[in-house]
Amino acid sequence: MLIAERNLQYTTDDGSHLQVPVRLFAPEHTGHDWRCRYVIGWPNGKEESAAYGADAMQALILTLQVIGARLYLSDYHKTGMLYFETPGSGYGFPVPMNARDLLIGDDARFSG
Repeated sequence: MLIAERNLQYTTDDGSHLQVPVRLFAPEHTGHDWRCRYVIGWPNGKEESAAYGADAMQALILTLQVIGARLYLSDYHKTGMLYFETPGSGYGFPVPMNARDLLIGDDARFSG
């Protein structure tokens, strides 16, 4: 079940704007652990994956961090043309501790 969606924007070299939807699904019990799926609709294709945790909360938190890391490590981020509300403001997703040096804008200012 889809529980949240955020639409990022990507500005191409020719100036057109493409939506990059990020979709988060409810954690699901797998029998031994919990899985939380996500989808990122990159301009070059859809990325579907999941993160796992000992309980639903851990799976959700880890999935949000995975999404943040995937965004910040993407070639789209490296171009400086991927954004949420305004270019350079960040994406509003947490990242693991070892990726915090990649944060920009509000993400860098408000990460704890």
